[in-house]
Amino acid sequence: MTSIIIQLATPEDTTRLGEDLALALRKGDLVTLSGDLGAGKSTLARGLIRTIADDNLFEVPSPTFTIVQSYPELRLPISHADLFRLTSANEVDELGLDEALEDGAVLVEWPERAGDIVSASSLKVTLLNDGDGRKALIEGEAAALSRLQRSLAARTFLAEEGFATAERRYLLGDASARGYETIATGDGSPFILMNSPYNPGGPVLRDGKTYMQIAHLSQSVTAFVALDSLLTSRGFTVPKIYAQDLKNGFLILENLGSEGILDAEGAPILERYEATVRLLANLHQHSWSKDIDLGEGISHHIHDFDRDAMMIEVELLSDWYVPRMSGAVLEPAQKTEYVVAWDKVFSELNNTEKSLLLRDVHSPNILWRENETGINRVGLIDFQDAMIGPSAYDVASLIFDARVTVAPELQDHLLAAYIDERRSADRGFDETLFRKAFAIMAAQRNAKILGIFVRLDERDGKSFYLKHLPRIRSYLDRVIVHPALAPVKQWCEKAGILSSEI
Repeated sequence: MTSIIIQLATPEDTTRLGEDLALALRKGDLVTLSGDLGAGKSTLARGLIRTIADDNLFEVPSPTFTIVQSYPELRLPISHADLFRLTSANEVDELGLDEALEDGAVLVEWPERAGDIVSASSLKVTLLNDGDGRKALIEGEAAALSRLQRSLAARTFLAEEGFATAERRYLLGDASARGYETIATGDGSPFILMNSPYNPGGPVLRDGKTYMQIAHLSQSVTAFVALDSLLTSRGFTVPKIYAQDLKNGFLILENLGSEGILDAEGAPILERYEATVRLLANLHQHSWSKDIDLGEGISHHIHDFDRDAMMIEVELLSDWYVPRMSGAVLEPAQKTEYVVAWDKVFSELNNTEKSLLLRDVHSPNILWRENETGINRVGLIDFQDAMIGPSAYDVASLIFDARVTVAPELQDHLLAAYIDERRSADRGFDETLFRKAFAIMAAQRNAKILGIFVRLDERDGKSFYLKHLPRIRSYLDRVIVHPALAPVKQWCEKAGILSSEI
């Protein structure tokens, strides 16, 4: 069995191990803490729980007398158990730990008192005296150990860059394998740790390629670094990169803040959405090189958003969303008709203006900088999947924000603002061609997202994305009436996945 040994010279080291463990935990993890009285179990548990609570003053009482102390309100619900006072291993059944694992993670001190009942732990942490200090011996399941090793690798990277004692806190994880943390240093300087391990791309689907390769999605942080450099060179606000480990997939980034483009109730702020759509108009006036040289023999090629990439994305609707709604997998003939319909639609893009597509220009990836002016008021993140394709794509991504309800009136206002900005800078701008591409790209993106969000639920257990489906479905209903989308509209009507009002 693989094991990890970590030296803990001080109580602060034990607290930091709690941080590193907390950032590796997932729903369903059972962590056992063993060691003599005074070995540091409570210190480690407190560090772990406070990290998940994102609060250094969070009250973490000892569960010695209550036996189980639960924290259901945390980002990852935690149940903290101390079995020291159990008189029989059978009493464990009455503590509700199995139910707690369904919703969150469980931390158990003195697991020895439960016999074999809690032996199947995800991670088994044993704190041992080691001369003047202590050490932690950690064993466990391969998947949990792998996550912990990744978290410890992040700590090593931070130490190598002068942040050995930095306080780590979860910021967010996205629909990919990437994760982000805030890094607090002694002087209070805020940073972001980007944790993006190399993604091999999953199973081969066709022509010897994985989904990620067909869709041209980034598989390493090299893409982010390259696009960050390119966008900076053109005057756009993106995070500065302070340190990087391209081989292992770690970056230390500037923290652009937490102010977004939504109000306190989560509704769009018109001024901020309009500033963003005008930024896109500015971005689309530039010409963009497809190859970025990072030096030392490292480069990045920006792919075209080609027919294969567009098609593999819309097939997410036919492969995941339609079966979910209808209860049956499509027949091969139905799937062929769907692909043919989209192929006809994509042929309408042949004369469309092309530019750099950041690919995910929507509220989670836009930061507002109140004290700046012009395009510098808008900070951009999460652009590693950028491609060259119809400039209308990012405009559609913003106007039909997948996670926020954008009313039709605001959608029309934002589209008019973009067109106004383009017209004022380029008399040759073709509004008719743009509006056609806008409708096609909006339909393509929303079809993709409907499929992705169902896949995230069924394949990855991320059910919280499902709440967005009605909104995205309404977006698709709105744009699919454009004449250029007639073949796809007819297929969707036949399949029964459009509103009866369309």
